[in-house]
Amino acid sequence: MPVEEGIYGLLAEFNTPQAMVHATEKARDAGFRRMECYTPYPVEEAATALDVHRNRVPLLTLLGGIMGLTTASLMQVWMSQISYNVNIAGRPLFSWPAFIIPAYEWTILFAGLSAAFSMLALNGLPQPYHPVFNAPNFRSGATDDKFFLCLEAIDPRFELEDTRLFLEQFHAVSVVEVDL
Repeated sequence: MPVEEGIYGLLAEFNTPQAMVHATEKARDAGFRRMECYTPYPVEEAATALDVHRNRVPLLTLLGGIMGLTTASLMQVWMSQISYNVNIAGRPLFSWPAFIIPAYEWTILFAGLSAAFSMLALNGLPQPYHPVFNAPNFRSGATDDKFFLCLEAIDPRFELEDTRLFLEQFHAVSVVEVDL
């Protein structure tokens, strides 16, 4: 069924993290895939219930480190053998022991920067606006003591009335529509 104009999804409010995790597990079992939990502190069971297991940050960090090592090595080889090849005290132009420390430092620098920037990009940050900010109950409890489950309208399983009845069976404090 096509998504209604102006509806982001349905937001269910819970008083305990266990109730939210239970509803999330049941929603996952019912076939919902586009959902998100909002909590005032980390709840590891929610991540497990959401089936969050793919993380590309370690791979991107490794690629950044390899790129840093390659960049530092090629830069030093270029400078010592091609650009400024001066034979000092009879040492060879390619003196790899002297290249270890700068190559290590560049590896750490590129890996750290790629980890930070890939984490921000994959999290979709910075994000100054999100549709759940429009929900009246989200502003008052999201950072204090309430737990929220949002089933998004772009999910193929989402139908407004059926999804509302589905969320209400878990005795949520409230179930509200989230406008875009």
